[in-house]
Amino acid sequence: MSTRTPSERPQATEGLTPTEYRDRLRDLPPSAKLVAKVLETDEPLAQGELVEETLLPDRTVRYALNRLEDVGLVDSRHSFDDARKLVYFRTIAPGR
Repeated sequence: MSTRTPSERPQATEGLTPTEYRDRLRDLPPSAKLVAKVLETDEPLAQGELVEETLLPDRTVRYALNRLEDVGLVDSRHSFDDARKLVYFRTIAPGR
């Protein structure tokens, strides 16, 4: 998970413009951008599913998810199907 506490993370807002979304994403590594793109089309996904979809190593996906959480673009919750797993989803939708 992320090293920041929830109070240290930027707050996600429904009113985020596409430009603001892109600005938050701009300085992130390519792996985080790829994970964000995959989550745009298919969410929520578990870390293992993101590994399969992106073809990135497990630890790279974990790092990307942490970075996305740090800037407030991704959040996680326990899976409804298997409470031992976390699933990840975007906290905001670009274009809203």
